[in-house]
Amino acid sequence: MTIGLLGKKIGMTQVFCQKGKAIPVTALQLGPCIITNIKKVELHGYQAIQIGYNEIERRKLSKAQVGHLEKSSIPPVKYLKEYKTNTIERFAIGQYITVNDLEIDDKINISSISIGKGFSGYQKRHNFSRGPMSHGSKNHRRPGSIGAGTTPGRVFMGKRMAGRMGGHKVTIKNLRIIEIDTEENVILVNGSVPGKPGSIISVCKK
Repeated sequence: MTIGLLGKKIGMTQVFCQKGKAIPVTALQLGPCIITNIKKVELHGYQAIQIGYNEIERRKLSKAQVGHLEKSSIPPVKYLKEYKTNTIERFAIGQYITVNDLEIDDKINISSISIGKGFSGYQKRHNFSRGPMSHGSKNHRRPGSIGAGTTPGRVFMGKRMAGRMGGHKVTIKNLRIIEIDTEENVILVNGSVPGKPGSIISVCKK
């Protein structure tokens, strides 16, 4: 990995290419992120850089978090994340990483928490088909049979049924960067990104 950034999702819009075709894009505000720690093989068993995002008041952090950041003279930040890397020589504690390190047409992976949709039925959650809608049918939106009879006498674990939908980590890979605004730290990527506007996202460039 060459670079990792934290930021937030702004929302979706569209841009037009030179041929006049509308391209759906998502606007993301990334960084600036500060390097708060560097993990080395000799001390930690692996190589990684830890970055911080979104400076806040010191009183909003725990004593452990404040102590960790003050050890390296880092201002209080709300979010911390590690990115494994093979080269740590060009990184230094206190160094800022911004969208200036990205380029148009780069491919990036974006992770975020998807929108939680609460308790959903099997049709909405797993895209199952419904039952007959004719008069007399009592199986419009019911799941139907969920297991065998006496043998095995139970429902197998992992059966796709109704339950909580969304609200889990989702990673979208190989999204292409369309535009970069270095003044506002905003990029436009082709396609949709998980999460609602304002969600914290994690971006890494392979």
